[in-house]
Amino acid sequence: MLHGIFFDADPNRPRDARVTTGRQPQASAPHVVCGGVRGMSAARATAIWAALAVAVALLFVASLSIGSVPMSPWQALASLVPHGGDALFADIVRTLRLPRALAGFACGALLALAGALLQVLLRNPLAEPYVLGVSGGAAGFALVAMIAGGAWWLVDASAFAGSLVSVALVLGLARRELWRGESRDASPRLLLTGVVIAAGWGALVTLLLSLAPDARLRGIIFWLTGDLNGVTAPWFAWGALLLAACVALPAAPQLNVLLRGDATALALGVPVARLRVRIYLVASLAAAAAVTTAGTIGFVGLVVPHALRLAFGNDQRMLLPAAILAGGGGVMAADLLARTAIAPAQLPVGVMTALIGVPVFLWMLLRRPMR
Repeated sequence: MLHGIFFDADPNRPRDARVTTGRQPQASAPHVVCGGVRGMSAARATAIWAALAVAVALLFVASLSIGSVPMSPWQALASLVPHGGDALFADIVRTLRLPRALAGFACGALLALAGALLQVLLRNPLAEPYVLGVSGGAAGFALVAMIAGGAWWLVDASAFAGSLVSVALVLGLARRELWRGESRDASPRLLLTGVVIAAGWGALVTLLLSLAPDARLRGIIFWLTGDLNGVTAPWFAWGALLLAACVALPAAPQLNVLLRGDATALALGVPVARLRVRIYLVASLAAAAAVTTAGTIGFVGLVVPHALRLAFGNDQRMLLPAAILAGGGGVMAADLLARTAIAPAQLPVGVMTALIGVPVFLWMLLRRPMR
Protein backbone atom coordinates (compact mmCIF):
# COMPACT_ATOMS: atom_id res chain seq x y z
CA MET A 1 0.00 0.00 0.00
CA LEU A 2 2.79 2.43 0.89
CA HIS A 3 4.66 1.61 -2.31
CA GLY A 4 1.99 3.30 -4.38
CA ILE A 5 2.22 6.43 -2.26
CA PHE A 6 5.99 6.87 -2.55
CA PHE A 7 6.77 5.58 -6.03
CA ASP A 8 4.15 6.89 -8.43
CA ALA A 9 5.77 7.90 -11.71
CA ASP A 10 3.01 10.46 -12.32
CA PRO A 11 1.12 11.41 -9.13
CA ASN A 12 -1.13 13.85 -11.00
CA ARG A 13 -2.59 11.10 -13.17
CA PRO A 14 -5.70 9.32 -11.81
CA ARG A 15 -5.00 5.76 -10.74
CA ASP A 16 -7.90 4.38 -12.80
CA ALA A 17 -6.86 6.09 -16.01
CA ARG A 18 -6.33 3.85 -19.02
CA VAL A 19 -4.76 4.71 -22.37
CA THR A 20 -7.15 3.42 -25.02
CA THR A 21 -6.15 5.19 -28.19
CA GLY A 22 -3.21 6.95 -29.66
CA ARG A 23 0.43 6.57 -28.98
CA GLN A 24 1.50 5.22 -25.59
CA PRO A 25 3.18 8.03 -23.59
CA GLN A 26 6.89 7.69 -23.17
CA ALA A 27 7.97 6.77 -19.65
CA SER A 28 9.96 9.35 -17.78
CA ALA A 29 12.30 8.98 -14.84
CA PRO A 30 10.26 8.16 -11.73
CA HIS A 31 9.94 10.81 -9.08
CA VAL A 32 9.58 10.25 -5.38
CA VAL A 33 6.35 11.39 -3.78
CA CYS A 34 6.38 11.99 -0.03
CA GLY A 35 3.71 13.71 1.96
CA GLY A 36 1.91 14.54 -1.26
CA VAL A 37 4.88 16.49 -2.63
CA ARG A 38 6.78 15.28 -5.65
CA GLY A 39 10.47 14.69 -5.01
CA MET A 40 13.50 14.45 -7.24
CA SER A 41 14.36 11.73 -9.70
CA ALA A 42 16.39 8.75 -8.57
CA ALA A 43 19.12 9.73 -11.05
CA ARG A 44 19.54 13.17 -9.51
CA ALA A 45 19.57 11.76 -5.99
CA THR A 46 22.24 9.24 -6.98
CA ALA A 47 24.31 12.01 -8.55
CA ILE A 48 24.16 14.05 -5.34
CA TRP A 49 25.10 11.02 -3.24
CA ALA A 50 28.03 10.34 -5.57
CA ALA A 51 29.20 13.96 -5.36
CA LEU A 52 29.07 13.84 -1.56
CA ALA A 53 30.99 10.54 -1.53
CA VAL A 54 33.71 12.02 -3.76
CA ALA A 55 33.95 15.08 -1.49
CA VAL A 56 34.30 12.82 1.56
CA ALA A 57 37.06 10.83 -0.17
CA LEU A 58 38.97 14.02 -1.03
CA LEU A 59 38.60 15.31 2.54
CA PHE A 60 39.86 11.98 3.87
CA VAL A 61 43.01 12.19 1.75
CA ALA A 62 43.50 15.83 2.75
CA SER A 63 43.14 14.92 6.43
CA LEU A 64 45.90 12.35 6.07
CA SER A 65 48.19 14.66 4.08
CA ILE A 66 47.91 18.10 5.70
CA GLY A 67 49.39 18.89 9.08
CA SER A 68 52.48 20.10 10.91
CA VAL A 69 54.43 17.44 8.98
CA PRO A 70 53.27 17.93 5.39
CA MET A 71 53.28 15.07 2.91
CA SER A 72 51.89 14.45 -0.53
CA PRO A 73 48.63 12.55 -0.96
CA TRP A 74 50.56 9.65 -2.47
CA GLN A 75 52.90 9.49 0.52
CA ALA A 76 49.93 9.58 2.90
CA LEU A 77 48.09 6.81 1.06
CA ALA A 78 51.26 4.71 0.80
CA SER A 79 51.61 4.97 4.57
CA LEU A 80 48.37 3.02 4.96
CA VAL A 81 49.94 -0.04 3.35
CA PRO A 82 51.97 -2.28 5.69
CA HIS A 83 55.69 -1.63 5.20
CA GLY A 84 54.83 1.04 2.66
CA GLY A 85 56.22 4.56 2.49
CA ASP A 86 58.49 6.42 4.88
CA ALA A 87 58.57 5.07 8.45
CA LEU A 88 58.02 8.53 9.99
CA PHE A 89 55.09 9.29 7.69
CA ALA A 90 53.57 5.88 8.37
CA ASP A 91 53.75 6.41 12.13
CA ILE A 92 52.13 9.87 11.89
CA VAL A 93 49.36 8.71 9.57
CA ARG A 94 48.47 5.46 11.33
CA THR A 95 48.82 6.71 14.90
CA LEU A 96 47.47 10.26 14.68
CA ARG A 97 45.76 11.27 11.46
CA LEU A 98 43.92 8.11 10.41
CA PRO A 99 42.08 7.56 13.73
CA ARG A 100 41.22 11.25 13.87
CA ALA A 101 39.83 11.32 10.33
CA LEU A 102 37.79 8.15 10.87
CA ALA A 103 36.44 9.43 14.19
CA GLY A 104 35.56 12.79 12.63
CA PHE A 105 33.55 11.19 9.85
CA ALA A 106 31.74 8.79 12.18
CA CYS A 107 30.85 11.49 14.73
CA GLY A 108 29.64 13.91 12.08
CA ALA A 109 27.57 11.23 10.40
CA LEU A 110 26.03 10.18 13.72
CA LEU A 111 25.12 13.75 14.65
CA ALA A 112 23.63 14.61 11.25
CA LEU A 113 21.62 11.38 11.17
CA ALA A 114 20.37 11.96 14.72
CA GLY A 115 19.41 15.54 13.90
CA ALA A 116 17.47 14.52 10.80
CA LEU A 117 15.60 11.82 12.72
CA LEU A 118 14.70 14.07 15.64
CA GLN A 119 13.43 16.82 13.35
CA VAL A 120 10.98 14.29 11.92
CA LEU A 121 10.07 12.80 15.30
CA LEU A 122 9.52 16.17 17.01
CA ARG A 123 8.24 17.94 13.87
CA ASN A 124 10.42 20.86 14.86
CA PRO A 125 13.01 22.42 12.53
CA LEU A 126 15.07 23.52 15.55
CA ALA A 127 15.45 20.00 16.90
CA GLU A 128 19.02 18.74 17.08
CA PRO A 129 20.79 15.80 18.77
CA TYR A 130 21.35 17.59 22.07
CA VAL A 131 17.85 19.02 22.58
CA LEU A 132 16.73 16.00 24.62
CA GLY A 133 19.59 16.21 27.11
CA VAL A 134 21.91 13.51 25.74
CA SER A 135 24.95 15.79 25.69
CA GLY A 136 24.10 17.22 29.12
CA GLY A 137 24.05 13.80 30.75
CA ALA A 138 27.29 12.85 29.03
CA ALA A 139 28.95 16.11 30.09
CA GLY A 140 27.86 15.79 33.71
CA PHE A 141 29.20 12.27 34.14
CA ALA A 142 32.36 12.95 32.10
CA LEU A 143 33.22 16.05 34.14
CA VAL A 144 32.97 14.05 37.35
CA ALA A 145 35.44 11.54 35.91
CA MET A 146 37.79 14.32 34.72
CA ILE A 147 37.76 16.13 38.05
CA ALA A 148 38.48 12.85 39.80
CA GLY A 149 41.50 12.34 37.54
CA GLY A 150 40.13 9.28 35.77
CA ALA A 151 41.84 7.69 32.79
CA TRP A 152 40.58 8.40 29.27
CA TRP A 153 38.62 5.15 29.10
CA LEU A 154 36.86 6.04 32.36
CA VAL A 155 35.92 9.46 30.99
CA ASP A 156 34.49 7.86 27.83
CA ALA A 157 32.62 5.22 29.80
CA SER A 158 31.23 7.87 32.15
CA ALA A 159 30.09 10.02 29.22
CA PHE A 160 28.25 7.11 27.62
CA ALA A 161 26.69 6.14 30.95
CA GLY A 162 25.49 9.73 31.45
CA SER A 163 23.95 9.72 27.98
CA LEU A 164 22.10 6.50 28.75
CA VAL A 165 20.81 7.96 32.03
CA SER A 166 19.46 10.99 30.18
CA VAL A 167 17.85 8.80 27.50
CA ALA A 168 16.22 6.66 30.20
CA LEU A 169 14.90 9.73 32.03
CA VAL A 170 13.26 11.19 28.94
CA LEU A 171 11.92 7.80 27.89
CA GLY A 172 10.48 7.17 31.35
CA LEU A 173 8.90 10.59 31.81
CA ALA A 174 7.38 10.71 28.31
CA ARG A 175 6.60 7.00 28.00
CA ARG A 176 2.83 7.45 27.83
CA GLU A 177 3.04 9.85 24.91
CA LEU A 178 5.70 7.82 23.10
CA TRP A 179 3.76 4.57 23.34
CA ARG A 180 0.35 6.12 22.71
CA GLY A 181 -1.25 4.40 19.75
CA GLU A 182 -3.75 7.19 19.16
CA SER A 183 -3.47 10.04 16.71
CA ARG A 184 -2.48 12.51 19.43
CA ASP A 185 0.85 14.17 18.72
CA ALA A 186 3.50 13.17 21.27
CA SER A 187 6.20 15.58 20.14
CA PRO A 188 5.38 18.59 22.41
CA ARG A 189 5.53 16.53 25.62
CA LEU A 190 8.69 14.74 24.50
CA LEU A 191 10.38 18.00 23.52
CA LEU A 192 9.46 19.78 26.75
CA THR A 193 10.66 16.83 28.82
CA GLY A 194 13.99 16.81 27.01
CA VAL A 195 14.45 20.56 27.31
CA VAL A 196 13.83 20.50 31.08
CA ILE A 197 16.24 17.60 31.60
CA ALA A 198 18.85 19.34 29.44
CA ALA A 199 18.49 22.47 31.59
CA GLY A 200 19.03 20.40 34.72
CA TRP A 201 22.18 18.85 33.29
CA GLY A 202 23.37 22.33 32.29
CA ALA A 203 23.07 23.51 35.88
CA LEU A 204 25.06 20.48 37.07
CA VAL A 205 27.79 21.13 34.49
CA THR A 206 28.04 24.76 35.62
CA LEU A 207 28.37 23.64 39.23
CA LEU A 208 31.11 21.15 38.34
CA LEU A 209 33.00 23.77 36.34
CA SER A 210 32.96 26.11 39.32
CA LEU A 211 34.40 23.35 41.52
CA ALA A 212 36.96 22.00 39.03
CA PRO A 213 40.66 22.66 39.74
CA ASP A 214 42.33 25.15 37.41
CA ALA A 215 44.78 22.53 36.16
CA ARG A 216 41.96 20.52 34.58
CA LEU A 217 39.86 23.35 33.15
CA ARG A 218 41.57 23.45 29.74
CA GLY A 219 40.93 19.77 29.08
CA ILE A 220 37.36 20.09 30.32
CA ILE A 221 36.63 23.08 28.09
CA PHE A 222 38.10 21.32 25.05
CA TRP A 223 35.88 18.30 25.74
CA LEU A 224 32.79 20.45 26.22
CA THR A 225 33.35 22.23 22.90
CA GLY A 226 34.18 19.05 20.98
CA ASP A 227 37.68 17.76 20.42
CA LEU A 228 39.09 14.95 18.27
CA ASN A 229 42.64 15.35 19.52
CA GLY A 230 43.82 12.16 21.17
CA VAL A 231 41.16 9.88 19.68
CA THR A 232 42.89 6.55 19.10
CA ALA A 233 40.00 4.09 18.76
CA PRO A 234 37.19 5.30 16.47
CA TRP A 235 35.66 1.84 16.15
CA PHE A 236 33.00 2.41 18.81
CA ALA A 237 31.63 5.36 16.84
CA TRP A 238 31.78 3.37 13.60
CA GLY A 239 29.94 0.45 15.16
CA ALA A 240 27.24 2.82 16.41
CA LEU A 241 27.01 4.41 12.95
CA LEU A 242 26.53 1.08 11.20
CA LEU A 243 23.88 0.03 13.72
CA ALA A 244 22.02 3.36 13.50
CA ALA A 245 22.08 3.31 9.69
CA CYS A 246 20.79 -0.27 9.57
CA VAL A 247 17.83 0.70 11.77
CA ALA A 248 17.06 4.19 10.42
CA LEU A 249 17.40 3.81 6.66
CA PRO A 250 14.82 1.01 6.25
CA ALA A 251 12.37 3.12 8.27
CA ALA A 252 12.61 6.08 5.88
CA PRO A 253 9.35 5.34 3.98
CA GLN A 254 7.44 5.19 7.26
CA LEU A 255 9.06 8.46 8.35
CA ASN A 256 7.78 10.05 5.14
CA VAL A 257 4.25 9.06 6.13
CA LEU A 258 4.78 10.21 9.72
CA LEU A 259 5.56 13.70 8.41
CA ARG A 260 1.94 13.92 7.28
CA GLY A 261 0.71 13.52 10.86
CA ASP A 262 0.04 10.69 13.26
CA ALA A 263 -3.59 10.32 12.19
CA THR A 264 -2.63 9.86 8.54
CA ALA A 265 0.18 7.48 9.45
CA LEU A 266 -2.14 5.34 11.57
CA ALA A 267 -4.73 5.28 8.79
CA LEU A 268 -2.07 4.04 6.37
CA GLY A 269 -1.01 1.23 8.67
CA VAL A 270 2.19 2.69 10.15
CA PRO A 271 2.86 1.46 13.73
CA VAL A 272 3.27 4.98 15.05
CA ALA A 273 4.02 4.15 18.69
CA ARG A 274 6.74 1.61 17.90
CA LEU A 275 8.19 3.90 15.25
CA ARG A 276 8.41 6.82 17.72
CA VAL A 277 10.29 4.76 20.30
CA ARG A 278 12.60 3.21 17.72
CA ILE A 279 13.54 6.55 16.16
CA TYR A 280 13.99 8.20 19.56
CA LEU A 281 16.31 5.42 20.75
CA VAL A 282 18.33 5.36 17.52
CA ALA A 283 18.77 9.14 17.45
CA SER A 284 19.65 9.35 21.14
CA LEU A 285 22.14 6.49 21.08
CA ALA A 286 23.74 7.87 17.92
CA ALA A 287 24.23 11.22 19.64
CA ALA A 288 25.52 9.44 22.75
CA ALA A 289 28.15 7.57 20.73
CA ALA A 290 29.29 10.79 19.05
CA VAL A 291 29.53 12.68 22.35
CA THR A 292 31.39 9.79 23.98
CA THR A 293 33.98 9.81 21.19
CA ALA A 294 34.53 13.52 20.60
CA GLY A 295 32.65 15.57 23.19
CA THR A 296 29.96 18.09 22.30
CA ILE A 297 30.29 19.11 18.64
CA GLY A 298 27.57 21.64 17.93
CA PHE A 299 25.56 22.74 14.89
CA VAL A 300 26.18 19.60 12.80
CA GLY A 301 22.86 17.98 13.64
CA LEU A 302 21.01 21.27 13.15
CA VAL A 303 22.59 22.77 10.02
CA VAL A 304 23.30 19.69 7.88
CA PRO A 305 19.68 18.44 7.64
CA HIS A 306 18.48 21.95 6.78
CA ALA A 307 21.12 22.38 4.07
CA LEU A 308 20.27 19.03 2.53
CA ARG A 309 16.56 19.84 2.40
CA LEU A 310 17.40 22.59 -0.08
CA ALA A 311 18.47 19.79 -2.42
CA PHE A 312 16.30 16.84 -1.34
CA GLY A 313 13.14 18.26 0.14
CA ASN A 314 11.69 16.19 2.97
CA ASP A 315 12.03 12.75 1.41
CA GLN A 316 13.78 10.82 4.16
CA ARG A 317 14.87 8.04 1.79
CA MET A 318 17.05 10.57 0.00
CA LEU A 319 17.84 12.78 2.99
CA LEU A 320 19.13 10.25 5.53
CA PRO A 321 21.95 8.74 3.40
CA ALA A 322 22.97 12.24 2.33
CA ALA A 323 23.02 13.37 5.97
CA ILE A 324 25.45 10.57 6.83
CA LEU A 325 27.83 11.61 4.04
CA ALA A 326 27.48 15.38 4.49
CA GLY A 327 27.69 15.28 8.29
CA GLY A 328 30.78 13.11 8.24
CA GLY A 329 32.47 15.22 5.59
CA GLY A 330 31.55 18.44 7.38
CA VAL A 331 33.20 17.41 10.65
CA MET A 332 36.29 16.16 8.77
CA ALA A 333 36.58 19.55 7.07
CA ALA A 334 36.06 21.41 10.36
CA ASP A 335 38.69 19.28 12.09
CA LEU A 336 41.15 19.91 9.27
CA LEU A 337 40.67 23.65 9.75
CA ALA A 338 40.85 23.33 13.54
CA ARG A 339 44.30 21.73 13.49
CA THR A 340 45.79 23.89 10.73
CA ALA A 341 44.28 27.37 11.27
CA ILE A 342 46.75 28.37 14.01
CA ALA A 343 49.27 25.52 13.66
CA PRO A 344 51.14 24.21 15.55
CA ALA A 345 48.42 24.99 18.14
CA GLN A 346 45.01 23.40 17.66
CA LEU A 347 41.45 24.57 18.16
CA PRO A 348 38.52 22.44 19.36
CA VAL A 349 36.62 21.11 16.37
CA GLY A 350 33.36 22.32 17.94
CA VAL A 351 34.60 25.91 17.64
CA MET A 352 35.04 25.50 13.90
CA THR A 353 31.64 23.86 13.40
CA ALA A 354 30.04 26.79 15.25
CA LEU A 355 32.00 29.41 13.30
CA ILE A 356 30.95 27.77 10.05
CA GLY A 357 27.46 26.71 11.11
CA VAL A 358 26.18 30.06 12.38
CA PRO A 359 26.60 32.06 9.12
CA VAL A 360 25.49 29.10 7.00
CA PHE A 361 22.32 28.67 9.04
CA LEU A 362 21.55 32.39 8.95
CA TRP A 363 22.04 32.38 5.18
CA MET A 364 19.61 29.48 4.85
CA LEU A 365 17.03 31.31 6.99
CA LEU A 366 17.26 34.36 4.74
CA ARG A 367 17.02 32.26 1.59
CA ARG A 368 14.19 29.99 2.72
CA PRO A 369 12.17 30.64 5.90
CA MET A 370 11.68 27.63 8.17
CA ARG A 371 8.44 25.74 7.74
